[in-house]
Amino acid sequence: MKPSIPKGTRDFSPEEMVRRNFILQTIRTVYERYGFRQIETPAMENLSMLEGKYGEEGDKLLFRILNSGEVIDEIKAKKDNIRLSDISEKGLRYDLTVPFARYVVMHRNEITFPFRRYQMQPVWRADRPQKGRYREFYQCDADVIGSDSLLNETELVQIIADVFSKLNIGVSIKINNRKILSGIAEIIGEADKIIDITVAIDKLDKIGIDKVNEELKGKGVSDDAITKMQPLFSVKGTTDDRLNFLDNFLSASETGKKGIEEVRTLLSYLHSMSFKSDLIELDITLARGLNYYTGAIFEVKVSDARSTFTSSVLGGGRYDDLTGIFGLPDVSGVGISFGIDRIYDVMLEMNLFEQMHLNESSTKILLVNFGKKEEQYALTVLQKLRAAGVNSEIYPDAAKMKKQMSYADACKIPYVLLIGDEEMQSGKLTLKNMMSGEQNRLDVEELIKKLH
Repeated sequence: MKPSIPKGTRDFSPEEMVRRNFILQTIRTVYERYGFRQIETPAMENLSMLEGKYGEEGDKLLFRILNSGEVIDEIKAKKDNIRLSDISEKGLRYDLTVPFARYVVMHRNEITFPFRRYQMQPVWRADRPQKGRYREFYQCDADVIGSDSLLNETELVQIIADVFSKLNIGVSIKINNRKILSGIAEIIGEADKIIDITVAIDKLDKIGIDKVNEELKGKGVSDDAITKMQPLFSVKGTTDDRLNFLDNFLSASETGKKGIEEVRTLLSYLHSMSFKSDLIELDITLARGLNYYTGAIFEVKVSDARSTFTSSVLGGGRYDDLTGIFGLPDVSGVGISFGIDRIYDVMLEMNLFEQMHLNESSTKILLVNFGKKEEQYALTVLQKLRAAGVNSEIYPDAAKMKKQMSYADACKIPYVLLIGDEEMQSGKLTLKNMMSGEQNRLDVEELIKKLH
């Protein structure tokens, strides 16, 4: 049988893991600097926790897990009147936000609010695989729950800028507000179709205005309402220009005006903290078609001239009552989610990993194996190196020198230690730098000091 993996998934080599871990550690460091604490949740959740939280489109992308063991035997015996819940009761998590809301409700008596959490785990979506879109991928979330202050949105925007600055990726941070979208639905006379409208608008970049209009019409939005919406698709100018446009367009909607006010407050906070205004842009058509968003919406696109990447690399927003679904009403939260798989692809395209000269081997030094006698001596040195915190390994066989050196070179191990008869007698070991070829004679203490 020819080995294979499911479409939309990937293996990662040791070199790739070094790069991925660099991205993860960069995000983790920024999260913790802003006071966020880490949690984890199970890979699978009860389907009742997942279904209906992501909209009709999202529900189609849930990976459902078939029941197994005795349950399947019972289903086979039953034969007719089988329900979907008989076949599948669990599913792989679609994102980290809904499981987080479930976590908050279950652990409410242990949590101090406002609760600042971050989470870095894989999620799964039964999507059609394509460039930048996978069925299994990592998300790195940060959320603040238990506070409706717009200072939380402000800090999340700063986190976004900090992370991408450290990764050396030029980005555009797009913002909108769900209340603005709700106001638009009110003004065009289709308030009850807000979900259909946001799902359609969310596809604007992918399918274009004509296809969005077709989808709106197919969902029952009137021709008159669609006509009223068209100016929204062509608003130009600065963020202030767009806010002024919305002031007029939404003048008869209290909900819409509240959304405009929240955007202006967020921008004023950022201005007070000397945030670079050219990084952030109000995008009136930004919808992010998830049902649970109620306020601010965030999306980040790569704006770096070195990249051709068009997919978003971060999303997020405000959700005012997601925990209410699970029995804890009126707990507002806001969060963001970095897509590290897409960020990895962007950095690879821009050759950023090569420029960073990341150490792609966890091993810092390889001890060459010359034979049984030398091996025994080398083991005592190896133990001292590891005890001192130096990542070390010994070649397991007394192979030819060329083979051992080739191994160190292929594994990108920066140093090699040679211990022969002369070294054992003198206590001065030969350290070779694999990059420069330079050799030094050092005792164990000097060696440890040099490698630290």
